[in-house]
Amino acid sequence: MLEIAVMLEGQNGLNWSRWQNIVRLVEDLGFVGLYRSDHFTNMNPPDKDSLELWVSLTWLACNTKRIEFGPLVSPVSFRHPVQTARMASAVDDLSNGRLTLGLGAGWQEREHHLFGFDLLDAKSRFDRFEEGLQVITGLLDNDHPISLDGKYYHLNEATLLPRPHRSGGPRILIGGTGKDRTPNLVARYADEWNAIFLTPEQFQAANRRIDEALKKANRDLKSVRRSMMTGCIFGHTEASLKEKLEARGRTSAELRERGMIAGSVSEVKGQLQALESAGLERIMLQWLDLDDLAGLEALAKAVL
Repeated sequence: MLEIAVMLEGQNGLNWSRWQNIVRLVEDLGFVGLYRSDHFTNMNPPDKDSLELWVSLTWLACNTKRIEFGPLVSPVSFRHPVQTARMASAVDDLSNGRLTLGLGAGWQEREHHLFGFDLLDAKSRFDRFEEGLQVITGLLDNDHPISLDGKYYHLNEATLLPRPHRSGGPRILIGGTGKDRTPNLVARYADEWNAIFLTPEQFQAANRRIDEALKKANRDLKSVRRSMMTGCIFGHTEASLKEKLEARGRTSAELRERGMIAGSVSEVKGQLQALESAGLERIMLQWLDLDDLAGLEALAKAVL
């Protein structure tokens, strides 16, 4: 059965009161998990509240018992991968093994410029990302000291202590739909592949590329979970749905063509069933209106 989770854009006005309200609601409603982006700002002003990722996940780990959670995704361009590995291991232990560590190369130019982070050109960015994956997985996987002499990162007989309670630490998620480098990185480092905004047909094609990369790496196809984050336009009333569609200037059919989940209860159910038939195992529904808790409750009632 397709697992259904909620995803929040942290830079879209997330503060403590909104985060705490949504965390409690997602836990109570029965969604399988809650994920959030790791951004400092939106691509364009005006800037809004953007609660720090790892501090917010620490609070979630201490104040929930059931839901899985994690970043979608945390870029190595913001934090040194050693720090990311240390924080992820600690938060995973704190939650009794419910963290999925989503990792990425970074992409949004504006926030890197505003806060002084070096984004790099596309090739260098992914080279750095792969080195970051080596650092993080190496520290999480190995009980003995490790060394790395890379272009971007250097380790000299480094050991992560205390050791993660889970063997190998939290699950590693890599997102993206690139045709070459992403499948290869997934096959080498990931426990979960996360696509974004794909129709069932597009998902099937991208999923086959993941299968092919796993076969080349001699990995079991079932060893990598297949998930997707996509937009969700749903209202607790017809008027609420109409208002959300008008705000985006598109019909629900037009949004569905872009890989989003949109429409009435029956339309949303049909889209989820089609994605499940295409091989999707977990979907993270992007919930942009952080104050529309009634809509989130109605969504849970409709699809869970």
